Amino acid sequence: MGKHALTDAVNVRGVEYQWNVRDSFALSIGAFQIPRGERLLLLGPSGSGKSTLLSLLTGIVLAQAGSVEILGQRLDALRGSGRDRFRAEHFGIIFQMFNLLPYGTVIDNVLLPLSFAPTRRARAMAAGGIESEARRLLSTLGLPANIGPQTAATLSVGQQQRVAAARALIGSPEIIVADEPTSALDDHRQQDFLDVLFAQIDATGATLIMVSHDRRLARHFTRVVEFADILTLSKPGGSNR
Repeated sequence: MGKHALTDAVNVRGVEYQWNVRDSFALSIGAFQIPRGERLLLLGPSGSGKSTLLSLLTGIVLAQAGSVEILGQRLDALRGSGRDRFRAEHFGIIFQMFNLLPYGTVIDNVLLPLSFAPTRRARAMAAGGIESEARRLLSTLGLPANIGPQTAATLSVGQQQRVAAARALIGSPEIIVADEPTSALDDHRQQDFLDVLFAQIDATGATLIMVSHDRRLARHFTRVVEFADILTLSKPGGSNR
């Protein structure tokens, strides 16, 4: 463990990443820490490398140099299957396009991470049972009590977003990652969603990492970081990620 392990959820040092030798897009991060329990907003324009950064933090891809340490665990010390298990246990992820299983029920979608995360599953069980906890989260997020048996494909965009949030929150993972989660919402629904999301995160003490290009969100967070302050991007002729 590094010296930041007891206080930081994320500790990034000297990271370099390039998608492939033919792709000139490259990402460089000198040093970047996120204390546990922080609500962090990372601001950057579309195509600036936000999704690449999230892929590095969650272990979907590995840095080619430097280290990414999450909750005291270096991700490059884990094999691929180990990183998958670590991600399932410790991260709740709200994807920009939600990534729900279209023909799965709402309840099935919310419970999906627990199939790969025994510790999260045990926490949900301790809260009153996994299906009961899924229904509680859905209700807290403003969804009707009878929505559980519906398939995800029948939901509105706003409903899909809330189901994706419930899936991320179930089992109280230590870190919630949100990739442009409010981009499809109007201002009123955006505010309602953030209020509920923050209330749930505050209840568990989770760390929140949200990336966005929307500067209006800044007032909701304990720290706002510009990508330009931590990242060196090189994309001469290459495509953004």
